[in-house]
Amino acid sequence: MSTVTVTEFIEAQADDVWRLLTDLSARGGWLSAVGAVEVLTGDGFGPGTAWRETRHRPDGGEQPEEFVVVEAVAPTRLVLTSPGAGVDYRITWSLRAVERRRRGCTAVTVEQEALPTGPYGRVLALILGGLAARAVEGALRRDLADLARAVAPADTAEAA
Repeated sequence: MSTVTVTEFIEAQADDVWRLLTDLSARGGWLSAVGAVEVLTGDGFGPGTAWRETRHRPDGGEQPEEFVVVEAVAPTRLVLTSPGAGVDYRITWSLRAVERRRRGCTAVTVEQEALPTGPYGRVLALILGGLAARAVEGALRRDLADLARAVAPADTAEAA
């Protein structure tokens, strides 16, 4: 099993971060690596909600990924699963309100666990473990930066 954890402090209230994070119709608009988002379940957001998004790879290709909500505790915890080839992923988003610079601020931590599902996944993890972890860390940092830009108050975004 491989785990990558990244934290970002976002200058916004936890409720606002949560609202954007769980708005699937807006997801493709604020995530720079995501093109199309297709909701696979009915309306609402909670355990069982599933969607497919098309991510842009660094090599110019596209990769579809499916996600299912396992746990959703507004506005503090979101747990997703995503099946992969030989590896399943568990992504946990944790939001914690903090006071910073006289404004609301949210510490957002994303943890991605890679769980090999068979011999192929275990071999792949041994061979590419460190390289894959660095790539995942970069992707998580980019997603967090996109989230911070999208939810930033107008006066903060203009000052940046």
